[in-house]
Amino acid sequence: MTNAKTNAIVGCLLGTAVGDAMGLPYEGLSKRRQQRMYPQIQGYDFLLGKGMVSDDTEHTCMVAHALMISGGNVAKFQTKLAWKFRFWLLGLPAGVGWATLRSLVKLWLGFRADRSGVFSAGNGPAMRSAIIGACYGYDLPKLRALVQTSTRLTHTDPKAEYGALAVAIATYLSSQQSPISPQDYYQTLENSLPVNAAQFLSLIHQACESAANQESAAKFAVRLGLKHGITGYIYHTVPIAIQVWLKYPEDYQKAITEIIRLGGDTDTTAAILGGIIGSRVGQTGIPQRWLDHLWEWPRTVQWLETLGKSLVVSDEAMIQPPLSLSIFALLLRNVVFLIVVLLHGIRRLLPPY
Repeated sequence: MTNAKTNAIVGCLLGTAVGDAMGLPYEGLSKRRQQRMYPQIQGYDFLLGKGMVSDDTEHTCMVAHALMISGGNVAKFQTKLAWKFRFWLLGLPAGVGWATLRSLVKLWLGFRADRSGVFSAGNGPAMRSAIIGACYGYDLPKLRALVQTSTRLTHTDPKAEYGALAVAIATYLSSQQSPISPQDYYQTLENSLPVNAAQFLSLIHQACESAANQESAAKFAVRLGLKHGITGYIYHTVPIAIQVWLKYPEDYQKAITEIIRLGGDTDTTAAILGGIIGSRVGQTGIPQRWLDHLWEWPRTVQWLETLGKSLVVSDEAMIQPPLSLSIFALLLRNVVFLIVVLLHGIRRLLPPY
């Protein structure tokens, strides 16, 4: 049981990071422009064949860290995560979402953690909820409470919470012994969400039917009105991620490549999907060359493995100490990251269009 949970949690963290890094170079590009600029997707196109992660992975790591040092106690988790968010902002991260930025500023201005969120249905909460499902999916009341706490720190629109819970439940079900059917996933989610989530459930039902019929993600996206790319609206991001997961529950590489090819918010869609499938296939199911060329420091692949293993043994009776991360190392890393992002921005001014 411990080995299975270790594989699921480590796989979720690494799957999130690799998906994020794979999707990052194409973020914001339309489907058509992406295909013109990058006819093939085989490895990282971020920096000389190497990949780096964005806020999607950083948020997941902060949630994982808060879970570890709180032992899953909801009140402690809220306090620890709020402080991690505060100090994360001091590291000058690139590409902070507008809703998240406003929330973190409110935290620094003295707002309580249960009053810091802003009304937004962005996909930020969904990008960091997979790890909660991998750790606590077996306990639905605690899962709901942890997802709600993580979500409301930054986003108070109930839509954001529905989407984050859908990802967490998908991750837990993905980690179980046999792949789940689209109908069983939908039934589980329907039993877990309130009646006010009818619109969201309708979208998930469409995603499940599409996956059951083996419809391409591109066709499903067009039916959702997303032919140019997937937006950061949670009612767009999550149904797409669920559809691709249910089609390729054990094929990490094919799933990540297909969702990236849809364009739009590619780092977040691939990070969410990577966390879900990663919890199923574990570290060995992620292409080794993608792991080898993930150029991250100080949050290295080895550091992520250690974080995942620490989470497995962490509970309220055995709270784990935090893993060290140098603030100076993070600042240096973020400067390098920002320079590369700016170079990508300049490259996008050039053909092909």
